[in-house]
Amino acid sequence: MLDQINVVVKALVDGIYTPWIPLLLIGAGLYFTLRTGFIQIRCLFESFRVILEKPKNAKGVSSFGALMVSTAARVGTGNIIGVSQALCVGGMGALFWMWIIAFCGGASAYVESTLAQIYKRRNPDGTFYGGPSYYIEAVLKSRWLGLIFACTVILTYTVGYNMLGA
Repeated sequence: MLDQINVVVKALVDGIYTPWIPLLLIGAGLYFTLRTGFIQIRCLFESFRVILEKPKNAKGVSSFGALMVSTAARVGTGNIIGVSQALCVGGMGALFWMWIIAFCGGASAYVESTLAQIYKRRNPDGTFYGGPSYYIEAVLKSRWLGLIFACTVILTYTVGYNMLGA
């Protein structure tokens, strides 16, 4: 049984961890950077202004608080260890390339967040819900692809991240 699981995991890893995945992500980041007119530079000061805004009411979350929660959800031990390992193995050149990739990733994150805002849905009580699986369904007109994405994310959080910590 364990050998069969190992064969399945090895097939998944061999399919996912190939050179074309990072190249595809870098290409998408460059495409979005150009299409948005270098949004990372154009709106840099606006982003600082928005972060410093106060919440509209006492029950609201400040923009800075929302940024910190979002950052805490995205940056984990793997990010910290990965950066230190890259610096140890690759030296200062690795730091340069991490900045370049982060710059491209900023445009991708902007487009992802914009899609989430455009395609969010409203509950009857006035609250909103949505996310990538919803805009995959809406934009690509493919409910099954949105379901696959949602199930993959659920498996990643319930199984994948827990295996990293073990």
